[in-house]
Amino acid sequence: MKFPYRFRVVFLSFLAVFICYIDRVNISVTIIPMQKQFGWSEFQTGFIFSSFYFGYMITMIVGGYLADKYGGKRVLGYCLIIWSIFTIITPYFAYLGIWWLVFIRILMGLGEGITFPSWHAIYARWIPFKERTRAVAFTNSGIAAGTMFGYGVAAIIIANYSWEWVFYLFGMLGFFWIIFWNKNVTSFPENNKYITAEELDLILKEAPSKESARSIPLLKLVTNLPFLAIVVATFCNNWTLYTFLSYIPKYVSGPVESGGMGIELESSLFLYAILVPCLVAIISLILGGYLADYLIKKGYKVINVRKLVNSIGFFGSAICLYYISSVDSLLIAVILLCLINVCSGICSGGFGVNHADLGPKYTGSLVGISGSIGMIAAILSPLAAGAILEISSSWNLIFYVCAGVLIFGGTFYLLFASASKQFD
Repeated sequence: MKFPYRFRVVFLSFLAVFICYIDRVNISVTIIPMQKQFGWSEFQTGFIFSSFYFGYMITMIVGGYLADKYGGKRVLGYCLIIWSIFTIITPYFAYLGIWWLVFIRILMGLGEGITFPSWHAIYARWIPFKERTRAVAFTNSGIAAGTMFGYGVAAIIIANYSWEWVFYLFGMLGFFWIIFWNKNVTSFPENNKYITAEELDLILKEAPSKESARSIPLLKLVTNLPFLAIVVATFCNNWTLYTFLSYIPKYVSGPVESGGMGIELESSLFLYAILVPCLVAIISLILGGYLADYLIKKGYKVINVRKLVNSIGFFGSAICLYYISSVDSLLIAVILLCLINVCSGICSGGFGVNHADLGPKYTGSLVGISGSIGMIAAILSPLAAGAILEISSSWNLIFYVCAGVLIFGGTFYLLFASASKQFD
């Protein structure tokens, strides 16, 4: 059985997201020995986490515009190599001092910021509408897969070698990926010499967009409530996502008296506590994408599906976050973390794929702009978590804040989201 060529494009895009996240979250594990070695405070640790997103939010907009105008292949390929180099040289900058480490993390953010708008722009030209949600969901599962790999392998490398080798080895993976990316992927399907005539005909008939974007309707964006619903949902989702991406290893290893799990980094339980929820997230994201596409195929209105799955994701996660603060059992805490990821997986057909509904040919730009604004949450949430830990040493308060933010974001999206085209 010969698979459609677009599946290869999706798989390589998934690998790009995977590499993006292993290079992003590795410091969430290495920070544990680094903090002890360099004597950083909790707030300084939070600032190191946040610094990455100062660069990230800038290039999300730029990357989206360039990907829509010139195609996502070159934009993503060049930048992945750039951030891979920055990953490799991170230990050198860490030894120079905290401000040099912050500087290299900002540069890494600049490189990684183009990832999501670039492949969204490629998908708007490559993926038929009826397959879009599952393709996006599968690619987004690279977040959980990369997080799981990054956490687990980083812990193993630290236990057997040193934290520096985490950055050296992870950074090398990008150089293998670029070989296959350059050989197999084109920004537009009609430029690909390997695709069959039948598949190309299907894509050109059913893909959301068949053209490059000439301009970005910025004035319309700021007054468009359906787009603002995506922006608010992105911000609120990112607040919780990046709190967990940055701090889940510290939560697992944190003392029990402050609400942590109290598991040592070297313990096998540490790996189970962080890897099992990530594995659940991978499965849930993929199945969540199929669920949304299935409901749409069955005849349910697109906007009703978007709002339904989005509400399950936001409100379900908020409930689990509230209850996780009151449990004493490690097993129940892990189960609740898994349920949070189940809800997030169901949510994969919600705000995260809504951009192409509003403006197909502007998909990369819409993803870039909303994502860039959403990155403000990625900057603030680690700082807030670090400040909370330093002042109160309370993990429970961190969970309460995340739950409240999700409830607000889910409600705003439920009220104002739309699946009708807003931008031509």
